[in-house]
Amino acid sequence: MVKFSKELEAQLIPEWKDAFVNYWQLKKNVKKIKLARKPKHAPDSNCGFFGRPVFDPVRILVGKVSEWANNGRDKPEIIQVKSKISGGEEQDGEDEFQLYETELVHLFSEEDEVRVFFEKLDDELNKVNRFFKTKESEFVERGELLNKQLQILGDLKGVLSDRRRKNLAGKGGAAASGFVSRSDSDFSEDCRSEHCESPSDSQTDDAVSVEKRGINSVNSPRRSKSRKGKPKTAAAMRIDIPATTPARTIAAVTSMLWEDLVNNPKKGGGGDDVNRKKIQCAEKMIRGAFVELYRGLGLLKTYSSLNMIAFTKILKKFDKVSNQQASASYLKVVKRSDFISSNKVVKLMDEVETLFTQHFANNERKKAMKFLRPTHHKESHMVTFFVGISTGSFVTLFILYAILAHLSRMFSPATKQSYMETIYPVFSIFALLSLHLFMYGCNLFMWKSTRINYNFIFEFQPSNALKYRDAFLICTSLMTAVFGAMVIHLILLSKGIFSRQVDFIPGILLLCSVLILICPLNIFYRPTRYCFLRVIRNIVCSPFYKVLMVDFFMADQLTSQIPLLRHMESIACYFISGSFKTHRYQTCKSGKLYGELAYVISFAPYFWRAMQCARRWFDEGNPDHVANLGKYVSAMVAAGARLTYTRQPSQLWMVIVIVTSLVATVYQLYWDFVKDWGLFDRKSKNLFLRDDLVLKNKGIYYISIALNFVLRLVWVETVIGLNIGMLETSMLEFFLASLEVIRRGHWNYYRLENEHLNNVGKFRAVKTVPLPFREMDSD
Repeated sequence: MVKFSKELEAQLIPEWKDAFVNYWQLKKNVKKIKLARKPKHAPDSNCGFFGRPVFDPVRILVGKVSEWANNGRDKPEIIQVKSKISGGEEQDGEDEFQLYETELVHLFSEEDEVRVFFEKLDDELNKVNRFFKTKESEFVERGELLNKQLQILGDLKGVLSDRRRKNLAGKGGAAASGFVSRSDSDFSEDCRSEHCESPSDSQTDDAVSVEKRGINSVNSPRRSKSRKGKPKTAAAMRIDIPATTPARTIAAVTSMLWEDLVNNPKKGGGGDDVNRKKIQCAEKMIRGAFVELYRGLGLLKTYSSLNMIAFTKILKKFDKVSNQQASASYLKVVKRSDFISSNKVVKLMDEVETLFTQHFANNERKKAMKFLRPTHHKESHMVTFFVGISTGSFVTLFILYAILAHLSRMFSPATKQSYMETIYPVFSIFALLSLHLFMYGCNLFMWKSTRINYNFIFEFQPSNALKYRDAFLICTSLMTAVFGAMVIHLILLSKGIFSRQVDFIPGILLLCSVLILICPLNIFYRPTRYCFLRVIRNIVCSPFYKVLMVDFFMADQLTSQIPLLRHMESIACYFISGSFKTHRYQTCKSGKLYGELAYVISFAPYFWRAMQCARRWFDEGNPDHVANLGKYVSAMVAAGARLTYTRQPSQLWMVIVIVTSLVATVYQLYWDFVKDWGLFDRKSKNLFLRDDLVLKNKGIYYISIALNFVLRLVWVETVIGLNIGMLETSMLEFFLASLEVIRRGHWNYYRLENEHLNNVGKFRAVKTVPLPFREMDSD
């Protein structure tokens, strides 16, 4: 049977951990009471042969009889719990809390320990009550706000439907009836993308003015005229669609610039018209807000039930240790407290279910529950089985390849260059990608083990998010396919079979990988593949897309995969130029365009990341993002200097490389330790660390600091410039690239740990979805 303490630790909400009952501290207090009850004097001399007092059986029998006789009587209460109101001074009393204080009516032999226990128990009860009351008020207020948003949405949809019906009635009855037959839910069906696109010019015919209902469009304040001709403010509300897509971002910037340059907008402009596309996006935003509200209410309900069980368990332990019956009277108080007696959460959950079913699911409750209560797929051990199969196959093929390469003398001076030019780039691409996937699988395992809520941080859907077993399966399967292709290529090449077509094999392998990545069929982890493609799109199109946590986290991964991108450039040139037919491997490397693209590829990940920082500064106004942008600019300068030095080795360029790389490294180390990991807090009780640590062993953090410091200095090899052969140079480059991938995987854990602790400090367990309609005065 699992102990309740472990069960509580496994089920509690990580972001609200500090708000739960400190069950472990209460257990320690009960243990102190137990130790205080042990006799401190030597045993009595009237003992039997077996060390027990002679009169013990008689004493036990008398105790049993007296206990049986007193069962039918009303037992006097040994504790008395008093309550008082404390908190806000407002008349409505919403900010007022009930504080509980226990007095000992019965004298205990270990009175001090019992008093300390009940003082701690009162503190925990007051803490739970206060937190529950605060969150309950937040969710109730959020629910009222969403109700208003839903009412405004319904009014707008009604206006649009009426106007469209009138327009179509003038053109023809058949077209009008076809439109009228559509239900209200069709407004949300057309908005299928994650971020709704901005309306095009062709949609302006469907736009209608809704000033009578007090609604205005974002960035378009309009002043209308009254009957006397005097201007007056027409709109009290506006539709505020976040600029999450390139079209909306450009529109928002141009609108802002226009408002700055021209203080008096044109009268009668079409900017204040609300069209159908905006209503679709607004509906999707409100739907997402309802889903998050329902999730938050579910978490609060779980919080209430787990704390109730914790109070019951700890009071039973106290009764058992003290041989008293204090749990009944105290549990009565607990059940009367707000976090148990309040039914606002349950009522609000029922109301959300009803509204969501009515407005977003065509009155189909089953469909609504798929959004509100998504099912979580259980982890299958079949995945573990296939991981083992893939790992065994990969190791076997690797050994077979090594033996065949040695027997065929493929790495001899005569054939080494041509073989390395063909195989090394392809092998490096898949090997570095598989290593990164393996490190990500280790990250997922560690995040799950330490209860870091990475799905919430990355805004992944738990139902289709990648698990650590899945990551291991993908990387081992990929390496199995790679080494299988390499073995086939080696056998055909050594036997001279299809000598002209054999070099197609690496290209076929790459092509198959790309086809699997973009395959529209629901196989091979389609949600993960499409999420990856969507994130890459957001990164490449920075800063036009709103930057989310998963976007800049993935962009950071790309900064560690510059060698992989360079190999992709080499492979593309190798096949496009036809070098695999002529075996003229210098065709690409000697080209001017190839050399210029090398700079572009080396700069691109840092540039994308810098643009993300610029976008975040534009959205949030935090100067830290500008400082972070400077870090990536310094990395771009250092990367360009190192690339130039490898092509034009000279004393001057070596000095430039050392200076720029030192500046970039110091900049990066400071940001790693202080900003990304949150370490080196001067006021921390843990030397060079922070107060809150997820890992219990502090030594791991010091080792990680040293490891990250050393791995940040691998660029020194560029300055040293070892004179070694082609094979050794390629292996050294692959080894250094692998070290950077390992450093990034090691960095990932502490970066997300710091983000998780920030959420814990703010008790942030539910995403706050922006709402589309808000008052103009709130700006």
